Amino acid sequence: MAEVEEMDEARRRYEFKKTLEKLEAKQGSGTELITIYIPPDKQIYDVTNQLKDEFGQCANIKSKQTKLNVQSAISSILSRLKYYKRPPANGLAVLCGTILLGGDRSDLECTIIEPPEPLHLYMYRCSSQFELEPLRQMLEEKSVYGLLVLDRREAYWGFLRGNHIEPIGGVTSTVPGKQRKGGQSAARFGRLREIAINEFYTKIGERSSAIFLAEKDFFERFKGVLIGGPSPTKEEFEAGDFLHHEIQKRIIGIFDVAYTNESGLDELVDAAEDALKGMTVVKEKAVMQRFLKELVKDNGVASYGEENVRKNLELGAVEILLLSASLRKSRLTIRCPSCGHTKNYTVVLQAGKTVKDLEFGNCPKCTAPMVLEEEVDIIEELTKIADQSNAKVEIISDDFEEGSILFTAFGGIAAILRYRTGY
Repeated sequence: MAEVEEMDEARRRYEFKKTLEKLEAKQGSGTELITIYIPPDKQIYDVTNQLKDEFGQCANIKSKQTKLNVQSAISSILSRLKYYKRPPANGLAVLCGTILLGGDRSDLECTIIEPPEPLHLYMYRCSSQFELEPLRQMLEEKSVYGLLVLDRREAYWGFLRGNHIEPIGGVTSTVPGKQRKGGQSAARFGRLREIAINEFYTKIGERSSAIFLAEKDFFERFKGVLIGGPSPTKEEFEAGDFLHHEIQKRIIGIFDVAYTNESGLDELVDAAEDALKGMTVVKEKAVMQRFLKELVKDNGVASYGEENVRKNLELGAVEILLLSASLRKSRLTIRCPSCGHTKNYTVVLQAGKTVKDLEFGNCPKCTAPMVLEEEVDIIEELTKIADQSNAKVEIISDDFEEGSILFTAFGGIAAILRYRTGY
C-alpha cells in the first residue's frame, strides 16, 4: 500500500511540475493575465465580490482590446468559481487570460489548480505572465541533508535535496606533508603539522557550519549531515567538535570515501545508502543500477527505447517500467473522418508549439485529411498500460548520474522485465 501511495505521489509531482512548465511558457499582451491564489480559509464570495469590482474598474482601461480581454478573463473566472461553495482543503490557484499564440492569434485560457500543499496567501494580480512563485516553492524538497567530504589536503561540501546533489564549494589546506624539511627537529615539525591540521579542521568547521545553518527553514528542513573521507581524518574531525553545535548534534554518520572533491559528494551518498534508506534518490539509484546490470548480462532482462518497451508492456513482460521525469512527449491518435482509419505516434513539441500547430497529412486509404482525435502525455499513457499487468512504475529524476543516463542514452524509457523476450 505504501508503494502505491509513493508511486501516486511521484506521478502527481510530475503532473504538477509539467503543468507549471506549460504555464511558465504562456505570455499575454500588457497586463491581461490574471493570477488568483485563494487560501483554504478565504470565503469564495469575498473573491467573487472583488472580481466584480475589478470588472467595473476595467472601464478605466484605455485600450479597447485590453479592456475586452481582461473582462473576458474575469467573466471566465466568475463562471468557474460558481461551482465552489468553499475552497478545497489546500486552497485554489486560478490562472486565466488571453494567451498569445504567435502571429495575430490568441486564445482565452483558464487553468484551475488544487495545489499539493496549503496556500498561505491571498493574491490577485494582473501581468503579462502568470505569477507562479508560490506554486514553484511547493516543488522544493522539504528534507535537506548536508554533505561534507574531507582529508588533510582538501574539503568539499554540498547538499542532498531529494534526488539532487547540490555542490557548494571547497577549500584546500596548507598542511605540510609528512616529510620534514632539513634543519627542523622531528618533534618541532610534528607540532607545527598538528597545529596546521587543527587550523584546517577549524576552517572547514566554520565554513561548512555557516553554509548549513544558512539553509532556509533550517530547523524544519535540515535533517542531518553526512561526513566522508579516509581514516583517520574523518574520525578526527568528527571527534574534535569543529562544527557548530546545532550541526554537530545532527551528524548522521561518517563514511569511507576515496575522493574529497566534488566527485566525493556522489560517493558519499552511495556510501550512506543504509543511513538514507527511504530517501528517493537512494531508491532511484538502486533501481537504475539494477537495470544497468541487467543490460550488460548475456541473459539480462532489460529493455529500452519506446518501441521495444511498448511491445514488452503489451506482452505483460515488464516488471518495472522506468520513465525519466524529463520526458516531454505526447502520444497522438489521429483519425480519418471519412473512412475511420486511425494512426498512433509520438511527438516532441518544440517550445511555444501546441498540437494545433501540427499538420497530420492525408489518409493513406482514402486521401481525406486526417484529424486529431486524442492527445495523451506519454508518461500517463505508458503508465496506464503498465497498470494493466501490475507492472511497477518508477519516474526517475535526471538529477543524478544514473538518472541522467536514462534520459540521454536510453531516450527516457526503459524497463526491467519479468522474463526475456525478443524486444
